[in-house]
Amino acid sequence: MPGAARRWSLRGAAAVAAGLLAGLLTADWRIGATFAVAVLIAFQVHSSRRRSEIPHWRRPSAAQRRTEAQLKVMKRVGYRVLHARRTPGGNGQIDHFVVGRRGAFAIDSEAWDKRLPLRNKLEKLYHGRFSKNERIDEALDEARKAERLISEELGRPITVRASLAIYGPTMPWDSHRLRGVDIITGTKVRRWLRAGKDRLSDREIEEIYLAAEKVLPPRG
Repeated sequence: MPGAARRWSLRGAAAVAAGLLAGLLTADWRIGATFAVAVLIAFQVHSSRRRSEIPHWRRPSAAQRRTEAQLKVMKRVGYRVLHARRTPGGNGQIDHFVVGRRGAFAIDSEAWDKRLPLRNKLEKLYHGRFSKNERIDEALDEARKAERLISEELGRPITVRASLAIYGPTMPWDSHRLRGVDIITGTKVRRWLRAGKDRLSDREIEEIYLAAEKVLPPRG
């Protein structure tokens, strides 16, 4: 039996068992049936929250999935999101392209060793004794390419903010702009996106989203 069918078969059996138990305890089959349906709905909600929009063949990392989970919440308040998009002309990838009232963002998600401290020293980012400036520059380059392509598609300049969501090491800040890139504590991405002033209208959000969908192809 395929994995998905087997999971739903087990969930159905669990819901029926829970419904029968509720019916026996209350001596009312209607309560039992209602309880069984509620259990199935709970399974569906839990499954939808865990399901990734990034196709499995693209192998999203644990960090990407954690950021994706936060972005699902942002979509409920009008943000538009694209995952695992390629920047033509190179091997770069934007893990999450996000556009909402606060602006357009290219967010990459990283999981780094939590045992090593993260610090800013003379406008350079170090993870333990290892410099992460190259990774910052890559994120900035990806965002600038996206910015140029979308601006050309729309026929007007737009801004795309480069961002790195870091999971693992403790940071002395929730977010810190360094070398043109926002360095964000991974678990605070949603809060960070809500900060600042509204800059885009609903129409602008949709236009930028559709342009990005066109010029930033899915990662193959």
